[in-house]
Amino acid sequence: MGSLFDIRLVFEYFPSIVSRFHITLLIVVFSLAVGTLLGFMIAMVRLYRLPVLNRLALVYVSFIRGTPVIIQLFIVYYGLPLLLETIGLDINHWDKLYFVLVAYGFNNAAFMSEIIRSAIASVPAGQREAAYSVGLSRWQALHRVILPQAFLTAFPVFGTRVVDVFESTSLAFTLGILDMVGQAEAIGNRTYHELEGYVVLAVIFIAVSLLLETLFTRAEKTLIANRR
Repeated sequence: MGSLFDIRLVFEYFPSIVSRFHITLLIVVFSLAVGTLLGFMIAMVRLYRLPVLNRLALVYVSFIRGTPVIIQLFIVYYGLPLLLETIGLDINHWDKLYFVLVAYGFNNAAFMSEIIRSAIASVPAGQREAAYSVGLSRWQALHRVILPQAFLTAFPVFGTRVVDVFESTSLAFTLGILDMVGQAEAIGNRTYHELEGYVVLAVIFIAVSLLLETLFTRAEKTLIANRR
């Protein structure tokens, strides 16, 4: 480790570290997209209490929410190849980034399922009954009446989740991913000035988190205003 903190290195390291931002962005976007899709399906299973599937969904959500992301990363990285080998699939040649995307996708599915389930459950039962009384099917009532209201309820929580996911991607480097944190680690190992790299990371994560919070807050206010 270097003996002194050199502020000049902060500016010198910044371009190199931020150049890996696209990897972090890929993890965030992919995991949220997959997580929202799978989360919706899990939420439906739990809301309608489908036999067997409801119990499996509950166990899955409890496991994901009860274990750290870093544990899930290593379980996917070491466990998924072994699991797929039992059906004759060899994925040991996969790029490590794929395992990270899978792990974060599974992680977000659990959290998104709870966000979606809670939002849908918050819609008054009278809204469903009114929809059924005018001849709407269950699916029509869901996407015409229930989901629009649930969306407004879930939106602020979703915004918080996006920020959480962005910050949690800092663990992806533990699998050797050369994202922003991985780049900072590589620079620090090469120059023995680790602190400057972490200062750069702190600035980037704080700036992006504040930007996301501001955007979601403004979007929420716009949605509320348009609803009136």
